[in-house]
Amino acid sequence: MVQSPAICALLGFTALTIALAFGYVGYRIFLVLTLKTAANSWTREAETWKDPAFITRLHHAHLNCIENLPLFAAVVLAAFVTNQLPVIDKLAMIYLGLRLAQSGIHIISTGPAFVFVRANFWVAQTAILAYWVLSLCGRI
Repeated sequence: MVQSPAICALLGFTALTIALAFGYVGYRIFLVLTLKTAANSWTREAETWKDPAFITRLHHAHLNCIENLPLFAAVVLAAFVTNQLPVIDKLAMIYLGLRLAQSGIHIISTGPAFVFVRANFWVAQTAILAYWVLSLCGRI
């Protein structure tokens, strides 16, 4: 059993990223298996298939996690290898909560108010990451 909130948060963030991928990929697999589209209907950077808005939001939430998970993982890894996990542990579950909220709002809507709230959750996460980096380097 994992004892560190930081490690649990890292695993939670990873699980969220996987779940979001299953969400939109599962939809696409269903379309392929029901012969509604070819398996190569989705290509990078070229809009060859129009997914429903909800599926597109799932995909974008997943991509956002892919962009941010390495940053969180790097900080947790640095804390682990320098034996400073308690520095991360204090805010780890708050960070994960912010990430879950950001992803949830991303899935719900891309309306201006929702994007504003989502951006604030991202800013809070980034501020925590910056605080951790400075703390781990002995600057705070």
